[in-house]
Amino acid sequence: MKKNRRVNFQSNVDLFKPIGIPRSQLEEIVLWHDEVEALRLKNIEKMDVVSWAKEMEVSKSTFARIYNQAVEKLSDAIINGKVIRIEK
Repeated sequence: MKKNRRVNFQSNVDLFKPIGIPRSQLEEIVLWHDEVEALRLKNIEKMDVVSWAKEMEVSKSTFARIYNQAVEKLSDAIINGKVIRIEK
């Protein structure tokens, strides 16, 4: 069972896709809200690891895992031209 994580950010956008290719022809990856929050805290807010984990109410190792999963998914989507869908 996935533990609830505190997410203080709600994106106004829930889908990104490469231009010029119909969505029906593209693979899709799902980026979960906690992964988006981890990206925001580390890359936009520039918080340190202790603060990130405290903000999301998770351990430092859990935060690192969430963040690394998000980076892997984004890298896959950008490099391989996939749709990115943000889900709760």
